[in-house]
Amino acid sequence: MSRIGKNPVILPNGVQATLSGRTLTVKGPKGVQSMEVHPDIKCEVKGNEIVFTRSSDVAAERALHGTARALAHNMVVGVTEGFSVTLDLVGVGYRVEPAGKNINLVLGFSHPVPFEAPEGVAFKVENPNRLVISGADKQAVGQVAAVIRKYRPPEPYKGKGILFSGEHIRRKAGKRTGK
Repeated sequence: MSRIGKNPVILPNGVQATLSGRTLTVKGPKGVQSMEVHPDIKCEVKGNEIVFTRSSDVAAERALHGTARALAHNMVVGVTEGFSVTLDLVGVGYRVEPAGKNINLVLGFSHPVPFEAPEGVAFKVENPNRLVISGADKQAVGQVAAVIRKYRPPEPYKGKGILFSGEHIRRKAGKRTGK
């Protein structure tokens, strides 16, 4: 048995899960999420928990078993608490400016970079150098953070760029003059 897959997903108060065909839908205070369950994995909603089982012990099914359970757990956490990622902008003149639901990134280019918030993702500008991305879908929040970070990834010589909060960049020594 998969150590993760065999554990049931407990539904807290205020969260409802429904299964129609192969689609698992979870409703909670922060929204609604749904996912398609793989045909090799059996999903059941029993009272206040979601249980996943598999029919055989093939390696691919074992992997899908744990993955399906983890995705369902992330959906439950997302509709109750939500997920957030904090980005720090490090560099002279680097800043983020709110523009309604969207943001403008000033990253040393000749123009500001506008970024639209996708459905289900919200931006909060704590200060001009810190951006909090939040939402109920863990994958969407992480994807938006990765796309924003890709505009100016951290570089090891000056330490400038867009960093995840708490991330440490290993600095490199530059060229040395003389001996």
